Order: sequence, then structure tokens, then C-alpha cells
Amino acid sequence: MAGVIGVLVVDDHPVVRSGVCGMLAGEADITVVGQAASGSEAVTATRALHPEVVLMDLRMPDGDGAAATAQIVALGLGTRVMVLTTHDSDSDILRAVEAGAAGYLLKDSSRAELLAAIRATARGETVLAPSVAGKLWQHRHRPPVALSPREAEVLRLVAQGLSNAAIGASLHVSEATVKTHLLRAFAKLEVSDRTAAVTTAMAQGLI
Repeated sequence: MAGVIGVLVVDDHPVVRSGVCGMLAGEADITVVGQAASGSEAVTATRALHPEVVLMDLRMPDGDGAAATAQIVALGLGTRVMVLTTHDSDSDILRAVEAGAAGYLLKDSSRAELLAAIRATARGETVLAPSVAGKLWQHRHRPPVALSPREAEVLRLVAQGLSNAAIGASLHVSEATVKTHLLRAFAKLEVSDRTAAVTTAMAQGLI
């Protein structure tokens, strides 16, 4: 129907999906065209349904939200992805924004805020929860991170899928030394795991 915003709801929890769909019900200009329970399902459903807006959870099995967002953007269908999550850590925000998310809303948002965000996203606007906008601003205005050559080398090997033991063997250092380099890189990048460290370092051009 012309003028109606087709929405795909993506979340691995059925109760959450049902709740979001219920919040959108009854709106003349918004309709739920489909649901997906994982990142890979979201990409497949977007390709088939061509929604105007995808409401994307971040942490899901079988392809996380940030990876799925990048794949959906790469489809070139004009679909805009708005993250809807409980997580607002710096690494989560950066991964989503770098993947091409058009907005970032938290699940404690009101129904009115969600509806307004969907309409704004469909119009081509960027919608960020206040706490998210503040963290993004702080990140963009803080001094650049500087990894040591060895920290960067370790992260490059992590990106290739090597374990700590394999990295240690490759660099002729102990596994404990590899862990130390990783922990220092985590602290500098303000992340808590290997995947986020690699993603953040790549986004900042550090590896």
C-alpha cells in the first residue's frame, strides 16, 4: 500500500518480537511485513520482503545484528536498519554505526518514541537514543587510540581466526604474553572481547 512503512522485526526472543509487533499494530502508516529470529534470517527476509525499515536486535545467534546490518545495507534495496537493543556499550554502538545502521534505539523506549523513530528512519533521518548520541559524540571527539605494533599484530592474527595458542606459536611468545597484549588492546579500545576488539580496530584503521 502506497505510503505505508513496511517493517521487519528482528529479535531472537519470540516474546520481544510479539511485543514490538503489538506496539506497531493499529497504525495506519506502519505495517509489520515479517519477523526474523537471527541475523541470517533477517538478511533472507529483507531480500524477499523489501521492508522500508528493519528493527534489528544486536546480539543474536546465527549472525549478529551488526553483521546482518552490513549485509542488508549491501543488498542495495534502500532498506534502512534501526537497531533496537538493550545494549548501549561503546563497542556495540560503533559496530552498528560502522555497519551502516540508520538509527539506534533502546528497548526501554516508549511506544511513542518507537513509532516516531520508525517514521523518521523511513524518511531518511538518523535516530539515536540520547545516551547513544552522547557516547558517539564522545568517541568522535576523543584522542585517537594508539596500539603498539605488537598489539596490532596480535589483533591482525585474531582477525585471521587464530587462537591465542596459535598466535603465540606464530610470534614465538607464550600464550600468557598473547593474553597480555590482548587485554591491553581491549583496554585501549574500550571493548571486552576479541570480536569487538577486531571490529573496533578495523573501523578505526588500526589494523
